[in-house]
Amino acid sequence: MKRPLIILTGPTAVGKTELSIGLAKAVNGEIISADSIQVYKHMDIGSAKIMPEEMQGVKHYLVDELEPDEEFNIVKFKELSLKYMEEIYSKGKIPIIVGGTGFYIQGILYDIDFAQNDADKSYREELNELAKINGSEYIHDMLRKVDPVSADNIHFNNLKRVIRALEYYKQTGNRISEHNEEQRENESPYDFKYFVLNNDRDVLYSRIDKRVDIMIENGLIDEVKNLRDMGYSQNLVSMQGIGYKEIYSYISGEYSLDEAIELIKKNTRHFAKRQLTWFRREKNVTWVDYRDFNNKQDKMLEFMIKEVKNIG
Repeated sequence: MKRPLIILTGPTAVGKTELSIGLAKAVNGEIISADSIQVYKHMDIGSAKIMPEEMQGVKHYLVDELEPDEEFNIVKFKELSLKYMEEIYSKGKIPIIVGGTGFYIQGILYDIDFAQNDADKSYREELNELAKINGSEYIHDMLRKVDPVSADNIHFNNLKRVIRALEYYKQTGNRISEHNEEQRENESPYDFKYFVLNNDRDVLYSRIDKRVDIMIENGLIDEVKNLRDMGYSQNLVSMQGIGYKEIYSYISGEYSLDEAIELIKKNTRHFAKRQLTWFRREKNVTWVDYRDFNNKQDKMLEFMIKEVKNIG
């Protein structure tokens, strides 16, 4: 028998946190965060991180686990998530993956092999040297020429992942993006329910704008200054998170505060749009739209609890 797995996702600011707690309490579940920034310590406000007092006794994994200069990527996420899922199953509980990083969710759900190949280190060393001389964007441009889809999905500052994609192309003659797409056709090893929350676009965008204003009121600028004072560089992958990169640029004098805030709102809206595009491509998902439940979260929760009764 396949083991049960619940996924609760959706665009940023749609309201995943509150519903995930209610769902976890109802089904005896524990939560694994699929968020690329909440995993980092000291990055609370800009990531809208769930705080211990908000968890209502539900154990969370991959929240506040790494320092901002530690590497976190799909391979690391999968490795840690599988370990934590075994821990959750051993307690007789159900793992619930919650977060908006669709690529991470996909990796677990379909057990995707992300093709790490450490056999030939010479090409990797050559690319690292090129990056030192010409910068990360130069290597990213090399990737764009052979695998534009991967180049769109990987930030140029994530040098290790850029190099991994180039290595894969050199070793196999195939694009790693195509390999990952093929892997998506795998049958899931889990008996799963995959919920995608959604709302009216104008409502979602309004929630995003309000959330950004609250982040500023709650001290996002001081949080970024503190990270800078702790020695965390603007070039770190963690600092490329929306909210952090714009405020870092404001602190560095590149933007006025008003410009930085407007940019955070704009970039977050674009991010939410990309997330929804990703989730619409996914198979076997159950959309849970606020408009279908008269914007009542308790009704949405009732629906999801009913849907998961038969898994596992």
